[in-house]
Amino acid sequence: MNGPMNLLVTLNEAYVPHLNVMLTSLLRSNPETELRVYLLHDGIAEEALLRTRALLGDRGQLLPVRVQAQGLEDAPTSGRYPREMYYRIFAAKYLPETLDRVLYLDPDVIVNGSLAELYGMELGDHYFAAASHVKGLFQKVNELRLDMDGESPYINSGVLMMNLELLRREQREADVFAFIESHKNALLLPDQDVISSLYGRRILPLDPYRYNMTERLYALRTPAEWGVNLEWIRENTVIIHYCGRNKPWKKHYVGKLDFFYLEAAAALENAAK
Repeated sequence: MNGPMNLLVTLNEAYVPHLNVMLTSLLRSNPETELRVYLLHDGIAEEALLRTRALLGDRGQLLPVRVQAQGLEDAPTSGRYPREMYYRIFAAKYLPETLDRVLYLDPDVIVNGSLAELYGMELGDHYFAAASHVKGLFQKVNELRLDMDGESPYINSGVLMMNLELLRREQREADVFAFIESHKNALLLPDQDVISSLYGRRILPLDPYRYNMTERLYALRTPAEWGVNLEWIRENTVIIHYCGRNKPWKKHYVGKLDFFYLEAAAALENAAK
């Protein structure tokens, strides 16, 4: 990879501590990588980002972009899904025109391996590359709920390779606003509902076991059945995603993958001493 890796995050101030853990894991797993971290936000105080800038040090730049998003006033939001989640949909509009691609990561992921292959992948005429966690009946339910066609995967939007150059040329904001308005009572996971429904045929599939591993995915089969255990994940999984309500920083976390988050959190704490 030539030059810095462009990374995109969208979050509010409450998630900055978890962003710091994610970045710690990324820097440890990609020791030769220089970062440009673009932060789309709606009012994070500069003081809240001091630690983020410190941990990046001479390995990267933090580049906050204050967003005034018109047209999203009536878009569905909640405590778990604030308005900032929509900003990734319009990343091509908010980010510098000099960027041809960017890797979006949710702040509740841990980077466990090299991102070089993912970041450098050929996107062709795809807008995004992303992994899906659903199939069968759940895929059919989403197709009915969102008027999706049968060829569109329902993806998880926590990890997205984004083809900014193509999105700038072809994405129409009006299509996004119209979809949100016509489906606002059906949107459950709003940003990924929009991306899956509008752009499904232009999404390149990623292997979720490598690039979007979750507790639920891990629990689908026992290690004895498919030869995967925590050691396999340590060696083969690049991104672990703590999606949903089951967060490793919460007291009643259920599962086995919290080890990776706690390890990165401890490394961040030790670095600050």
